[in-house]
Amino acid sequence: METNSRDYQRFPTLTSLQIEIAQRFASGGPMSLGPGESIFAVGERNAPALLVLEGQVDAYRHDGFKGDHGLASHRTGQFSGEINQLSGRPALAGLRAGPEGCTFLSFDAAHLRSLIIGSAEVGETIMRAYILRRVAYLDAGLGGSILLGTRSDPSLIRLQGFLTSNGYPHIVLDAASDEEGRVLVERLGMQPVDLPLMVCPSGTILKNPTDTEAAVCLGITPELDPTVLYDVAIVGAGPAGLATSVYAASEGLKAIVVDERAIGGQAGSSSRIENYLGFPTGISGAALAGRAFSQALKFGVEVALPLRVRELVTPDPAAPETSPIVLALQGGQEVRAKTLVIASGARYRTPEIDGLDEIKTSAVSYWASALEAKLCENADVALIGGGNSAGQAVVFLAPRVRRLHLIVRRDLSETMSQYLIDRINALPNVDIHLGSELVLVERTGEPDISGTLRHKVSGEEKSCVFSHLFLFAGAEPNTDWTGGRIARNSSGFVMTGGGFGDQFATVNDRQAFPLETSVPNIFAIGDVRAGSTKRVAAAVGEGAAVVSQIHQALKLRG
Repeated sequence: METNSRDYQRFPTLTSLQIEIAQRFASGGPMSLGPGESIFAVGERNAPALLVLEGQVDAYRHDGFKGDHGLASHRTGQFSGEINQLSGRPALAGLRAGPEGCTFLSFDAAHLRSLIIGSAEVGETIMRAYILRRVAYLDAGLGGSILLGTRSDPSLIRLQGFLTSNGYPHIVLDAASDEEGRVLVERLGMQPVDLPLMVCPSGTILKNPTDTEAAVCLGITPELDPTVLYDVAIVGAGPAGLATSVYAASEGLKAIVVDERAIGGQAGSSSRIENYLGFPTGISGAALAGRAFSQALKFGVEVALPLRVRELVTPDPAAPETSPIVLALQGGQEVRAKTLVIASGARYRTPEIDGLDEIKTSAVSYWASALEAKLCENADVALIGGGNSAGQAVVFLAPRVRRLHLIVRRDLSETMSQYLIDRINALPNVDIHLGSELVLVERTGEPDISGTLRHKVSGEEKSCVFSHLFLFAGAEPNTDWTGGRIARNSSGFVMTGGGFGDQFATVNDRQAFPLETSVPNIFAIGDVRAGSTKRVAAAVGEGAAVVSQIHQALKLRG
C-alpha cells in the first residue's frame, strides 16, 4: 500500500505492555516459520489475525490474472488483518513469513473480538487500523474483484453498487475504452453478451452474475448453522437493524442480521446526512452504515448477506413462548431464533407513468450514488420526490449535472427539512416543478428522454427533456416476506403495541410490548413500523429501545 500520513494508525506498533496484554487473548502459543513459508492463502475463510513477535510477516494480494503482489509487511509488535478477520469472511490478503522467518501469535475471530472488547486501548488501536486498511483497499481496489464491461451497462452499475454498498473492494475496466479491458476481452474470448464479467481474486470468472452469485464467489454469503438458536434474529441491515444488533450483542445476546442486498438500507444511499446528531459536517449514509457494520462485527454479530427471506414461520400458537421463530431463506438455509425484529424498512414506490417500463432498465435509478452521478455527468436529469432523501440527492447531483428538474406534488416545506430547501433554492441549475406530476416518458433519441409534466390543479401540461430519471417518490414497506402473518395497516406498515392476534389471545397473561407486533416475541422498528418517524436518528433510537423489550420477552420465555 502507498505511504501516507496515517500509516502510523494503519500499521501501529504495540508497546511491550500492550503485547503482554494481547498475549492473554491469543488462540494458542507462539508459532515460528522459516523464510517465505506460507501462513494462509488469499481467500481463506476464518483466517486468523497475527501479532508478530519476531521477524516479519508479508501480506500479498492476488488479482486473478497477474499473480501475487505485495501489500504490506508487518513487523515486531504489529497486527496483520483487516475487517474480515472479525467475521471469518475470506481473507482479502494472504500471508507468508518474511525473508528471515517469523514468530507470531494467532487470534481467530472469537479471540480477536475478546481482545478488542477486553482491552479498550488495544481494541481501539486494532479497530482503527482495520477500518483504515479496508478504506485503503476500497480506494485502490486492492484485494478485491475485477469488473469488466461497458460503463453505461445497467448490469455493471448494479454490480458496482452491490460491491460498493457492502464495502467490498473492486476495480472497473471498460471493455470499450480501457486498453487493458479490451485486451482482457480478447484474451478471454468473450462476446458482448457475456458482459459484464466479474473476475474473483481466486481467478474464477463469472459472466453477468447476479448479486447472489457474486456474493457466493467472493465469500460474502456465510454458511449458517441450522442447529443454532439465536436470541434475536433481525431482518434488515439498515440503521434500525444494525443498531439493534449492536446493542443486543454488546449486552450478551446472540444476534444475527439478514438482509436481501446490503448494509445501510435506504439510508445507505444518502450522499450526505447533515442533521444526524454528533456529525456537524455531515456523514454519508454509506459511511454511517460502514461504521455500524464494523461495530456489529466487533461484538460478534453474524451478518448474512445477500439472503432473502422466503417464508416466516411464526411460533406455535399452543406454545408461543417456547417454540422458535423460523426464517426460511433463499437457497435452502434457515435461521431459528427466540425473538425476531422486523427492520426491513421501506422502498421507494414506482409511480404510474406511461412509458416508464421502456426506460426502467437503462435510465431509472432509486438512489443517487457516485456511480449514477458519474453516469449523468454534464447531462440533464429529472428527480421525483419531496422528502429529505430526495433533497439530499438533489444537493448531491446538481453540481455534477447540467440541469436538474425536481418534480414534486406538494410544497417542499411539508416534507423536507428547511436546510435542504434553502440549499436547493440556491442552486442555479435546479428547476422546481411544484404541484406537478410526470405522466409520460418516451425516448426521443439516445440518450434523450422526453417527459410530459401535468399540473395537478390546472391540468396544464409542459415538456422537459432529460437523460436519466431518479425516483424518490413515497415509500412502501418491505413486508411481503411476512406472508400476512403479522398485522399491518391499510398501507402495509407493521402495527405494534396493539395486542396479539386471536390465536395468541393469552400469552403468559401479558400485554404486547410497545414495539411488539400481533405475534408474541416478534417486534418491528424503523421505517417498516406504522407510525414511526422516518428519520435515521429515530430508527437508531428504536433499535436501542427494542433491545430492552427483547430482554423482558426472553425473561418471560424462560
